[in-house]
Order: sequence, then C-alpha cells, then structure tokens
Amino acid sequence: MGSSSLGRRLVACLLNVSEARRKDLVETVARAAIYDPKGLRREGTTVLNIFNDFDYNRSVITIVASIDSIREAVLSACERACGLIDMRTHTGVHPCMGAVDLIPIYPLGAEVGVEECAREARAVAEGLTQRVQGTSAFLFGWADTPLQRGLAQRRKEMGWFKKRPDMQAIRPDMGPQPQKQYGLTGVGASPYVMNCNVTIDTQDITLGRGIATAIRESTPGGLPGVQVLALPHEGAVEIACNVESVKGSPPSHMAAGEPWPSFSISGQPYCHAPASLITARVAELAGQQGVSTKGTALVGFTPNECRGLAEQTLSRGIAEFWKEQRTIHM
Repeated sequence: MGSSSLGRRLVACLLNVSEARRKDLVETVARAAIYDPKGLRREGTTVLNIFNDFDYNRSVITIVASIDSIREAVLSACERACGLIDMRTHTGVHPCMGAVDLIPIYPLGAEVGVEECAREARAVAEGLTQRVQGTSAFLFGWADTPLQRGLAQRRKEMGWFKKRPDMQAIRPDMGPQPQKQYGLTGVGASPYVMNCNVTIDTQDITLGRGIATAIRESTPGGLPGVQVLALPHEGAVEIACNVESVKGSPPSHMAAGEPWPSFSISGQPYCHAPASLITARVAELAGQQGVSTKGTALVGFTPNECRGLAEQTLSRGIAEFWKEQRTIHM
C-alpha cells in the first residue's frame, strides 16, 4: 500500500449491517454513503463492494474515502440503516447485536495513521448516538483509549457471542442502554482486517469448532492475527476468519510457501496471513477427520487490493463500483 499518486489520504470502512435478504435495502444504505440527501455525489467517496450472506443475514459494505470525508459518508449510511433495519425482527445464524453491527475504520497506506482513524471512529460513535436517538456503541482497537482492547475481547465483554445477549447487563461506551430496535454497534480502528471464510464439507459443527480453535491466534500453534468462528452455512460448516494485520515481519516458522502480504502504516511494517495458508491449515485439520473443503471466499479485498482498487475507482470517478464488480449475491 504505497504512496498514492492521487494525493488522497485514503481510509476504508467495512460497514457490517444486519441485513442481506433485501437487496434494495442494502443498496439504499450503500448509496447513502456516496450521495447526500439532495442526491449529489460526495466527492472522492466510493463503495467498492457489497458482500451479502443470506444464511447469516449480514452484509459488509466497503466504503472508501479520504480521512477528511469518511465520517459523513459512514454516518449517513448508518442513519439510513437504522431507519430501515429493526433488530426485533432480525433472524440469521451469524452472531450480531446491532442493526449496524460493526463500524471498523482502516488506513489504506502510509499517509494516514491508525491514530487518525481512531479519532474518526470515536467521532462516528458519538455522531451516531446523537443523530439516531436510542442507538448505543462500544469502542474497540485504537479507538478504545487508553486500553486498546481488541474486537474479540470487547465482543466477549458485551455478550456478542451469546445467542440471546442480556441487553440490560450491557454498559455501552456511548449512548443509552441498548434498545431492542437498534441493538448495539461496535466502532473502532486498527490496521486492516481481512475476512477469509473456508467451507468444510460437513454439518458437524463440533468438528468445525475444533478446527476453529486450532487455528485461532490464542491457541498455541495457531495463526497470528486470526480470529475464528465455526458457523452452519448452506448445509455445511464455514470456518469464518477475521484476519488481523500484525506488526513486523511474518513469523519465521511460517514464512515458507506464499509470502505474507505486507505494507506500511506511518513508517511501521505490517503483514497478514495469506488466505492460502488459512485454507491449507483448515484443509489439513479437516482431512485428518476425513472431511474435505468446499472452497474459500474473501469478504471484500486484501489490504493491498483495497488500496489499489480504490485509487483506480476514484481516478475514474466511479461511485457505485460494486455494480461493476457484480458481487452482490442474494
């Protein structure tokens, strides 16, 4: 993610909303990020991708803009989502707590630091709770000052992994006690987090959870930066991975095979586990149980892909790039 020839200080928000079964609704939320209420284009803002999953009933909208423009784009999309999605009627197999479930902001290159993204994230959290009365938020990553607790830890603290979270027991960082209509939104900043999902050809969720545990970063011998859930998905089990960027060089004992993609933020080197390594590790563990893999899907892009595609898209003045990508699957 080198220096931009366009002179833009680009950041990305991978906005997670709790809806995937109503195509028009999700696209309406995406358009709110790139057009103002009068229908005028927000300069230098684009939506690169919309990834939907019917079983999960969850969509990820990739919004890219300069650090100076990202706040209004994201808040406008969140306002629209909160007006259209009601958590009292939501169903889906993926854990979630909010109509807008997650707002992560990532720097796309050396020109923007994670600290700047954290300031914008905190401003987004505050702006959401002010603009949409009844919404509430918790902070994670660099936005969670001074502790900088990671997303997995904060989700666990909030009860996000429970089938029926106790909303009355939650103490949000901003806003009132979570209300059933809007739920609770996680807002944060960090180096880029990629999503890589590997499907294994079984319905045995216990087997899937064993694989998830084995490759999770917190397990000895696990993959650095990888946070994992095993979820039922389309008659099989999906090993759903959040792949966090890690500071420094790849671990020496894992450097064999495909190189770990690397980039720089504020002069500091970062890298992330390649999808091929995650797929190979899942395939190995599943194979030991006589189970094969069915395929691997990236939700959106790798960090370098996101930066490169953003520059190309913005230089061509394309706002709704997801249409050209043809990546909405309902």
